[in-house]
Amino acid sequence: MIAIIDYGVGNLFSLKSSFESIGADVCVTDSEDKIRSADKIILPGVGAFSDAIDKLSSTGLDRVLVDEAKKGKPVMGICLGMQMLFEKSYEYGEYNGLGLLRGEVVPMENSIPDDLKIPQIGWNALHFVRKDCPLFKYINDGDYVYFVHSYYADKCDESLAATTEYGKELTAAVAYENVYGCQFHPEKSGKVGLNILRAFNEL
Repeated sequence: MIAIIDYGVGNLFSLKSSFESIGADVCVTDSEDKIRSADKIILPGVGAFSDAIDKLSSTGLDRVLVDEAKKGKPVMGICLGMQMLFEKSYEYGEYNGLGLLRGEVVPMENSIPDDLKIPQIGWNALHFVRKDCPLFKYINDGDYVYFVHSYYADKCDESLAATTEYGKELTAAVAYENVYGCQFHPEKSGKVGLNILRAFNEL
């Protein structure tokens, strides 16, 4: 079973529907017991980093997620959920993340050309850094996925799996041991996104 963590932030039921459409056994839950008994965990997220990490911490599910990840359970963060996997974020201040991945989350502003809109919203191509990443089992380099973000993961060479070009190469996907992340939204990325979820389900 895949547990999608419900901590009051994220596009939970669209994600659940996407997993169900590929035949995955999935639930949306805020139960520590269900998360610990699940085979895999999804950390969703939308909005501001500080608000999301505070909400996750207030439920105690941050500790549960870290514990299970350190035991080797596959974990995948999506959009803001991916950013929360890193050590810290500089979104409207400086905030600690979960520390499951090395790196930090920084603003696109002053990092990309001024004529490009922030947030980046829309379809953009994936460029594989690690072709052997398990998430890419059913997709191809250059496939398009759907992004909505104003911040990106930096100093994350250890886990960098794919980038996307938006004035510069920005982190699009990460993978390190049993911890994975997508800056884009697989559940909004059509067949390509479903194939990424399918690959995660098969881990």
